[in-house]
Amino acid sequence: MSAAAAPEKPVKKSGMQRVLDGIERVGNKVPHPALIFLGLIVLVIVTSQILSWAGTSVTTEVAEPATVEVGPEYPGGTSVPGNDAPPAPPVPDYELREETITAETLLDGDGIRFMFTTAVQNFNDFGVVAVILVAMIGVGVAEEAGLIAALIRKMVKVAPRGAITFIIVLLGGISSVASDAGYLVLIPLGAAAFVTLGRHPLAGIAAAYAGVSAAFFVNILITPADGIITEVTNETIALVAPDVSLNVTHNLYFSIAATLFCAAVMTLITTRILEPRLGKYDASEAPSDAPVDHQPSDEEMALESRGLRWSVYYLLIAIAIVSALTFIPGAPLRNPETGEIFGNSPFMSSLLFIISMLFLAAGLGYGRGAKSLTGSTNVINAIVKTFNGLGGLIFLMLLIAQFIAYFNYTNMSTLAATGLADLLERADIGALPLLIGFILLVAIIDLIMPGVIPKWAILAPIFIPLFYRLDIAPQTVIAAYRVGDGPVNVITPLMVYLPFIVLVCQKYRKSAGMGTVVSMMLPYTFIVLITWTLFYIAWYLIGIPWGPDAPVHLSHG
Repeated sequence: MSAAAAPEKPVKKSGMQRVLDGIERVGNKVPHPALIFLGLIVLVIVTSQILSWAGTSVTTEVAEPATVEVGPEYPGGTSVPGNDAPPAPPVPDYELREETITAETLLDGDGIRFMFTTAVQNFNDFGVVAVILVAMIGVGVAEEAGLIAALIRKMVKVAPRGAITFIIVLLGGISSVASDAGYLVLIPLGAAAFVTLGRHPLAGIAAAYAGVSAAFFVNILITPADGIITEVTNETIALVAPDVSLNVTHNLYFSIAATLFCAAVMTLITTRILEPRLGKYDASEAPSDAPVDHQPSDEEMALESRGLRWSVYYLLIAIAIVSALTFIPGAPLRNPETGEIFGNSPFMSSLLFIISMLFLAAGLGYGRGAKSLTGSTNVINAIVKTFNGLGGLIFLMLLIAQFIAYFNYTNMSTLAATGLADLLERADIGALPLLIGFILLVAIIDLIMPGVIPKWAILAPIFIPLFYRLDIAPQTVIAAYRVGDGPVNVITPLMVYLPFIVLVCQKYRKSAGMGTVVSMMLPYTFIVLITWTLFYIAWYLIGIPWGPDAPVHLSHG
């Protein structure tokens, strides 16, 4: 007699697995970012009325130019005939005065008029949208033509065997210029490259995923995200320092160094921790019907190589044109008064546009050489397709613009920043512990809100004025934000590419699931967060500028 099959006992989950399941359940209940900002707008409106009823206010000191007596002007000169010199401009004196800031409600007549009459202007004044559209012209054409994917394939193919892990991780970091290419192209290529070398494909997936996502907001290049974050920061720093503004290079030195540092750390994690844990790859782990990787034909490879050559030609021509407009004495992209190039100059002000045009030139060259993007109509269609994909982000920007405008109108950011600054000044715990706490706060928030821009849109109006009042420079805060933003990306269930990554894993291990991916990526999260924070602390203590004209400490001179 055959015994009746006993009911299967439920598999007992480990404590870590239960934690991950809980994170997933909570994460799945988090609404769309657009709904989050709608809720925040409603919260600001209601809170502004409550604060107004309560008579909330703070008294703080502000610096204003002292009153200057008007007198006759005398021409300047020297005691040497024929050597007239203009008088040196006077340095204005500033005087401190107390100012009382009160909470303004959005539910009285003035507040309602403000909401109804400024909705369009708030969006129009929010420079982030223009930055996105301009930046994505070049990047979108390059990606649509296939240039980004071809570059990744080429570099993986020619990389030295011993350096393949570092190359894949580093390429992942660089690919954040066009994040879709990194996720959709590099992660499958990482697995294929590791299999070819007799290594475990899941380790290749993890290395590529870490490179693309765990240090997403740093790069050796200026990215569209840099421009967006800069615009949001300048919108908020105007609350306390209208004369202060940043440009897209404010964290360039730190970003380049952090990209290389994180790539080295993630390479060590892959080779020393993950690969020993995964062991030798057994091909029987893969499903029997796993799709075979597409192997480009000789004709496709020839077209790709031709496209890459043409992209270099077009790029060199574009660089030559920009150089002629910049480096020749009296060139229009120099400062017309001082001749400066890398400081206060048209070149620096137009850097994001220049980078976008360089990508556009390289993309056009690749498209023509590889015959993937021929004819002006196809080029326009590629740009339109890129813009179509930005529709959701632009709607989110519309809501963020209103949120920031309402937040500023109510004086809630000033009240919060001034009140917190007073508390922190009395606590006297120092700038560095505050910045470390900010890094950890960003990392925690990233678990439920992985997007770089939505998080910053919420945090910037509070923390930029707060830290500025504590004499901490905006570029120092943004550098801390970069550290906290990335490492948790690879384990949050809300990462939009996580289902795709699970599918890639299942191609090599049929039993793979979300837990497989999260368990592989946990070491990257904790080790990168700890080591990168230490790297930030060392940078801060040494006092290396974050970028050109971006010192660590706030200068009042």
